[in-house]
Amino acid sequence: MWVKRDILDSQLDKLPKEVKFCKKCVMSNQRPRITFDEDGVCSACNYAEKKDELINWEKRKDDFLKLMDKHRSNDGSYDVIVPCSGGKDSSTIAYRLKHEYGMHPLTVTFSPPIYSLLGWENLRRFIDSGYDHILYSPSGTVNRFMTKLGLILLGDHNEIFDHGQMGAPFRAAIDHNVKLVMYGENGEAEYGGSLKDAEKSGREWSDFDEAYYSASLDKLVNIGIEDGYLKEKPTKKMLELYTLPSIDKLKNMGVEMHWFGFYHSWIPQENFYCASEHTGFLPNSQRNCGTYSKYAQLDDYTDDFLYYLMFIKFGFGRATSDAAHEVRDGHLTREEAVALVHKYDGEFPNDEKFKTFLEYVDLTEDEFWDVVDRFRLPHIWKKENGEWKLRHQVV
Repeated sequence: MWVKRDILDSQLDKLPKEVKFCKKCVMSNQRPRITFDEDGVCSACNYAEKKDELINWEKRKDDFLKLMDKHRSNDGSYDVIVPCSGGKDSSTIAYRLKHEYGMHPLTVTFSPPIYSLLGWENLRRFIDSGYDHILYSPSGTVNRFMTKLGLILLGDHNEIFDHGQMGAPFRAAIDHNVKLVMYGENGEAEYGGSLKDAEKSGREWSDFDEAYYSASLDKLVNIGIEDGYLKEKPTKKMLELYTLPSIDKLKNMGVEMHWFGFYHSWIPQENFYCASEHTGFLPNSQRNCGTYSKYAQLDDYTDDFLYYLMFIKFGFGRATSDAAHEVRDGHLTREEAVALVHKYDGEFPNDEKFKTFLEYVDLTEDEFWDVVDRFRLPHIWKKENGEWKLRHQVV
């Protein structure tokens, strides 16, 4: 059962009505917060070029060494928190911090809605390769309802997961008196979005709510009560795992958040090689749904629906996101990337995953498609002979 309401994703109202594609990569101007210059090149491509030509990586490495020296413990106690799913990127960061910089990381995971078998195996392989680890797992009953609300109201079932994933490392920092939290890359700069923090080593505390908590938890809960998804309001304690600890407390403790990718050139393929060699990371045996790659975001069994809804909302999918970055890294030509996008973007998950996902969010198949179609914007989609078609595709 679902109740039709206004869509809460404010990003959709801000999208340009004229669809354009980057002249260098394959990214669309429908990606939220991305900008294009007068030559039709996206901000992510311009940032990638700047990284190669203008950034003084030696200075940034020196700055990173000073940061490590500032926080490194002398007695082997934890000195850095690493948000870590067991995937290629976070495993590489933990490995390099420990073995290249002599740090003592505590790794932290916030559980996805449903673990994939491979994702769980990779997490265990990572832990067994020599890392202490904490897994935060929210109440299944609350998480299912909140996941359903994210899908219906935002077209993003993982919105509530994102809330928890961002808060958990800082919760661990407080609990273990660790003053450094090391994330991977600045996704806005690397993949296309706002560049206001591109020259910063981490996000300002004042920007956290806007960047990671724009969907009000209280509003989602209240709608859940009003529309009958939640029989009774979850207690503050039950929702605590989905919140960021007090920023004032984090400031007073002196907790710092940094991006590893600010100090080191961020190349996902290189992270795959490192994690495979040193932490036992295994890629998928076949390509991931909606794309051509095998080694990214393997832990969440429901991830395919996140990317499918991204395709519906913005007109580009997982293959576009993967291929655009690999063009910037010099691993694909634009022509190769276009062909991959045409072949794989918007692929729908298999029947087994669809059945499992519907059971998790408690929707029928017809209800699911009713929800999906609400997120098709008229400047992106048109209906021909009863079938939905994209108005514009990259060429």
